[in-house]
Amino acid sequence: MPIPGTPTPSRDELIDHLVRTRIAGDVATPRENNLSHYRALANGDRYYWFGLEFGDRWADEQDVLAVMAERVGVDDDPAHRVGQDTIDPELTVSGLERMAARLRKAAEDRQRVLLATGHPGGLLDVHRATAAALRAAGCEVMVIPEDLGTVEGRVVQFADVAVVERGANLWHTHSGEPMRAILFALGEDGRPLPDLVVADHGWAGAAAQHGVDAVGYADCNDPALFVAEAEGTLQVAVPLDDHVHSPRYYDPMTAYLLSEAGLYEG
Repeated sequence: MPIPGTPTPSRDELIDHLVRTRIAGDVATPRENNLSHYRALANGDRYYWFGLEFGDRWADEQDVLAVMAERVGVDDDPAHRVGQDTIDPELTVSGLERMAARLRKAAEDRQRVLLATGHPGGLLDVHRATAAALRAAGCEVMVIPEDLGTVEGRVVQFADVAVVERGANLWHTHSGEPMRAILFALGEDGRPLPDLVVADHGWAGAAAQHGVDAVGYADCNDPALFVAEAEGTLQVAVPLDDHVHSPRYYDPMTAYLLSEAGLYEG
């Protein structure tokens, strides 16, 4: 659950909090960084595809910008090349509400769920709290196979959340390889795949590409999940700054998400 005692904000209170903490609104990621990542996706750089496959469908950078303006709230003016960019907090909260609906279904149907993060410095506790709430509601929070690894490091579970561990550190990664390793190993062990993956970065993208229901969080410089949502491959992408000053800033957001899903009273 969110940190004990975290009250559930109203929608308006949450929007105010998101803007004040720069989870949304005028975010820290500069415009030039956003555009460089949109260009990289359009140019076929798979590092920015997050485990997804786009072919040549998004080869025009302006098409990517249009999706990001619609689904994230970045400035839609292609002439705006440097300086401040934005995430629309209304879109963040709407994304949380869509994610909550999918979590509610998972809880009602007692589904198998897998949680993972490529951004442990920011979002680990969001996923941990979600895992705890789903388990309390009767879901199976899946245990990943042991002895998994990728070129980036060991694939392990920490506080019910799959992460990459390297040199005794939890590792930031965009790669879809860790999720692919889990899904392949589950098949090799004769175990069922998750009914739902709740994740971010390549963990969410690779699961969605594999055909697993997936929802995730993504920053305004990470277009792949929003493009996948636009195509219908990923079920929900929630726009937010995925590494703000304090991980505790995400607690009201997590409380709102779980409350909307019927999984938390605070």
